[in-house]
Amino acid sequence: MGLFSKLRGELIDIIEWLDESGDTMAYRFERYGNEIKYGARLVVRESQAAVFINEGKLADVFAPGSHALETRNLPILSTLQGWKYGFESPFKAEVYFVSTRQFTDLKWGTKNPVMRRDSEFGPVRLRAFGSYAIRIADAAAFLRQVAATQPRYTAEEITGQLRNLIVARVSDLLGEAAIPILEMAGNYDEFGRFAAERLAADFKDYGMELTKMLVENISLPPAVEEALDKRSSMGIIGNLQAYAQFQSANAMEDAAKNPGGMAAGGMGMGMGFAMANQIGRTVNAAPETPQAPPPVPLFHVAAGGKQAGPFDLEALRQQASTGALSAQSLVWRPGMAQWAPAGEQQELAPLFAPPPPPPAT
Repeated sequence: MGLFSKLRGELIDIIEWLDESGDTMAYRFERYGNEIKYGARLVVRESQAAVFINEGKLADVFAPGSHALETRNLPILSTLQGWKYGFESPFKAEVYFVSTRQFTDLKWGTKNPVMRRDSEFGPVRLRAFGSYAIRIADAAAFLRQVAATQPRYTAEEITGQLRNLIVARVSDLLGEAAIPILEMAGNYDEFGRFAAERLAADFKDYGMELTKMLVENISLPPAVEEALDKRSSMGIIGNLQAYAQFQSANAMEDAAKNPGGMAAGGMGMGMGFAMANQIGRTVNAAPETPQAPPPVPLFHVAAGGKQAGPFDLEALRQQASTGALSAQSLVWRPGMAQWAPAGEQQELAPLFAPPPPPPAT
């Protein structure tokens, strides 16, 4: 091997990137004058992609592996540079390393409550929060749309925009969801998957993929939650008499622990027993059975040798007013042994009473 070949072999560069930060998404490999020696070795590790930029134009993209930077391995860059096959001179290009690993435990949450109408509670305000994970699926698109010419681009720089995007879509879904509020806790996984499907196209525009969407909580306003807790407590207490007796027993135990206050404790116990008895009577009291209204008397009327009816009192009153029914008309209703004049029936007698005399002048 000649001296020149030996020196050229020692000058071959190794281009690689070791990320120690843990949150870098794109990194521009620093080279003096961006000059790369022909034959340099490019090392792209798993969960990385290397992108070559020539005079502002995106050229070649390298997947994980070890690559010798020669004309045959740089088809696009060679065309842009106008190289001929076998031309072995240094070339200029920018090299960006893009992390394709997952960035996890990124947070999202609604800043303002979302209004929706629930079938049980009516109009309510909801808040939601959770976490998500992303990865760069298209390194070239990510550099074009997001990182641009920055020497180092971190996840923190884009999470604000992604969080706003997620909240906007989740707010729409909360307003559209037909799931009752009390059943949402059992549907967080389904809600998260549905949100991820809705967001897929938005993330793809950035060259990214939403790999996980987690809904950790969907909550009601504190006042509504407090009312719901009281409602749940009433359901848990169940038997009010047993609960009152239990409270009285606790009062007796507390009084026994305080010998100096036995008098006051005795008074408290007496009040406790009185309250327990009162509650017990209230709980155990049988509900009052509403009194059934008296049956409306219905009469049959005999007129012209024919039987008509039955008629209620209002119908008979109208017949009496027109003269169709008189005190001598024969009537009968269930319970009577035989037909009898209407004027002799207690219920019908007022229909034939004479009008009152005119007032004295």
